[in-house]
Amino acid sequence: MPSTRVEKFVGAPRSTVFRALLDARSVRTWMVPDGMTSRVHEFDARVGGRFRISLTYDLPTEPGKTTAHTDTFHGVFARVVPDREVVQTVEFETEDPDLRGEMTVTYTLDDVPGGTKVTACHDNLPPGLSPADNAAGFRMSLAKLCELTEHAARH
Repeated sequence: MPSTRVEKFVGAPRSTVFRALLDARSVRTWMVPDGMTSRVHEFDARVGGRFRISLTYDLPTEPGKTTAHTDTFHGVFARVVPDREVVQTVEFETEDPDLRGEMTVTYTLDDVPGGTKVTACHDNLPPGLSPADNAAGFRMSLAKLCELTEHAARH
């Protein structure tokens, strides 16, 4: 199964970035590609805790995976290592067999001079999900994570 891997330098401490990975309000702000709006339905950020999020396209011409213009996914926090790693299992809510299947998303945080290196890996992509599009969405989301956490670190 295909995977994507994206790295991003964030000018904020690991602890600040880690909190943003596990805070529903922060996730609603950063875990959304450009051109979409996020809604967090459920978010229990602990090992075994569930989450459910919908991303809706701003333009009505963009097709969604779950409904006409929305991608909804749910999952479980499989592993949480404070200030180091968050692992989630994720599934799209869809009728399309090419978009079904459990994926794994892993965020790893490492100290680097001046901040944190965030490595985001998305493994076991279903055949109907373009790795290039997935990586592009990850890059957009991590840019928003960077902006959010760097702003928090300054204030």
